[in-house]
Amino acid sequence: MSFSPIAYAALNARQKEIYNFQKIAARLADYGYHSMWLSDDWQGADFLACHIDGATVLRVQLKARLTLDRKYLDKGIHIAFRQGGRVFVYPHDALLAWVRERGAMDETAAGWRDEGIRHWPLPPDWAAGFLAPHEIKAIGP
Repeated sequence: MSFSPIAYAALNARQKEIYNFQKIAARLADYGYHSMWLSDDWQGADFLACHIDGATVLRVQLKARLTLDRKYLDKGIHIAFRQGGRVFVYPHDALLAWVRERGAMDETAAGWRDEGIRHWPLPPDWAAGFLAPHEIKAIGP
């Protein structure tokens, strides 16, 4: 038997979602988390990440990019996304507070005002300070 890498771009949307979950779950495992995929969005979460301390459970929404969405407000949701080989898992509401404190997002922009969502295909420069402590770095070679 031989194994061949897949072309991410050739995957359909559902396959990409599962692929990204597996990549993020593997990274979280290095930090003592066991991740469980949920069959439906339970209270806004795609998966749970349970820490070996027995007390920490993250409700995580998987996204393709840095995202703010009103539907996740006050739900204790973390957003996870991959940017190339980098993985970020951040508390949604903390990002929104950080953005508002710094005036980094125009809250009158149509997407936020009308639909309650803002996302960025690539994290903007202003986001680096917030995202740095929320990057789940690879361990080992």
